[in-house]
Amino acid sequence: MTAFVYRDFPTLRAALVAGQELALIDVREEAEFAASHPLFAVNIPLSKLELEIYRRIPRRTTPIVVYDAGEGLAEQAAGRLRQFGYDDVALLSGGLAGWRAAGGEIFQDVNTPSKAFGELVENRRNTPSLTAEQVKALIDRHADVVIVDARRFDEYQTMSIPTSTSVPGAELVLRIHALAPNPDTQVIVNCAGRTRSIIGTQSLINAGIPNPVAALRNGTIGWGLAGFALEHQQQRRYPDSADNLAQARQQARRVADEAGVRRIDRETLALWQRDTARTTYLFDVRNPEAYRAGHVAGSHSTPGGQLVQETDHYASVRGARVVLVDDDGVRANMSASWLAQMGWEVAVLDGLTADDFSERGDPAAVLPPAPPADEITPAQLAELLEQPGTVLLDFTTSANYVARHIPGAHWVIRSRLPLALENLPPAERYVLTCGSSLLARYAVPEVAVLTGKPVRLLAGGTQAWIAEDRPLVSGEDRLISPRIDRYRRPYEGTDNPREAMQAYLDWEFGLVAQLERDATHGFNVL
Repeated sequence: MTAFVYRDFPTLRAALVAGQELALIDVREEAEFAASHPLFAVNIPLSKLELEIYRRIPRRTTPIVVYDAGEGLAEQAAGRLRQFGYDDVALLSGGLAGWRAAGGEIFQDVNTPSKAFGELVENRRNTPSLTAEQVKALIDRHADVVIVDARRFDEYQTMSIPTSTSVPGAELVLRIHALAPNPDTQVIVNCAGRTRSIIGTQSLINAGIPNPVAALRNGTIGWGLAGFALEHQQQRRYPDSADNLAQARQQARRVADEAGVRRIDRETLALWQRDTARTTYLFDVRNPEAYRAGHVAGSHSTPGGQLVQETDHYASVRGARVVLVDDDGVRANMSASWLAQMGWEVAVLDGLTADDFSERGDPAAVLPPAPPADEITPAQLAELLEQPGTVLLDFTTSANYVARHIPGAHWVIRSRLPLALENLPPAERYVLTCGSSLLARYAVPEVAVLTGKPVRLLAGGTQAWIAEDRPLVSGEDRLISPRIDRYRRPYEGTDNPREAMQAYLDWEFGLVAQLERDATHGFNVL
């Protein structure tokens, strides 16, 4: 194979400052990535590179730089990327340590650009907020107050502020009039921590709604630290109707225009998509149910609130063009206004009719060619598990594995296979699975080469086993790899230590100073 190309910190920093296209990919597992990374690095673990790369880096000529922390994963990733058709792949000189040694700022956590941007918005705009104690007092005295939760509905169900209603971020300007028609009603926006509360509150203020608006300071974390009880499994959701649509559309368009959002038509979009020198993302920012019912061909479902919160995950090429779509003239404009302030070249697709939303369901994933595999049925697997020397490897997420897995399975991270195999019982044969066996299929030749043993694939994966009502177990038994595939957010769940929650808030408070030291962000808060 051709020798690897290396790019150093000064070169990458100059590209970021100039707004050039760049995908800086950290190929470690998410928990490792969350511990330390450059601001605009995106996490695409080597273990599932095939499943994510074409969606997140759609243009094969995109300049890509991969790195790790010295584990040897980056070289493997670079080799695979070349096999997948990417022709501008380099390694970061010195890896993560090289970035740090050259003076590059190191950030923590996930979705850090969006969270840092949120802190900058509050810093520049003095976004109003109320403490948990103040909000609790309003609730207790039955004040005229509406509390809206700007997270995803599944996050809201996990834990929520009493009396709150789920209104994910991009829906706020569109739905708030129906929830708070009285202009004197106090509106409070919350999330689990800070970012979506700040962005949601400032969205309503920027749009010019007449109501007093404030964020719940520090969200459910602040509520919990104050000693107040949260609700669980609530079902309150925003109304389907959008009262005052014409005014909301006018407000959102004004905010987008002020932010410098471009307007394009279908012809311009087609021209951009044919441009081999630039990356263009096409995102439908409505809720997933509306997307599945009918969407513009080629668009991806990316609810606007989450797009602003997790921009690095959806638009993983910094400097790319982003085009947003909706069918109401509100959600795309509001989401675009934030992306523009975050330094993205962003446009709203105008001039659409109902006929343009003709595609239904979720589009099929585009993946690199999968290797052939000797497939077996669940019944055949059950027979093999009765025979000595059969070792079943499960490549699903650790959370899925702990929730339920086939009895006798061992959980492994694909990128940690050599070490994992050393800690497994002696085998005469291996069977691989994951949820659907999609990821496990890519691991078949790797296990075969490493072990020299026969390797089979469970057709349809663990889902096929479940569909036949076969036995399952749960728990953390047979975890051969460390559970580093996902970073446990200090703001999710209900059993986080107080120290961890407070440390997370302290970290967020320090992001503005980090942005100033890093000086590559290109953010421009209006």
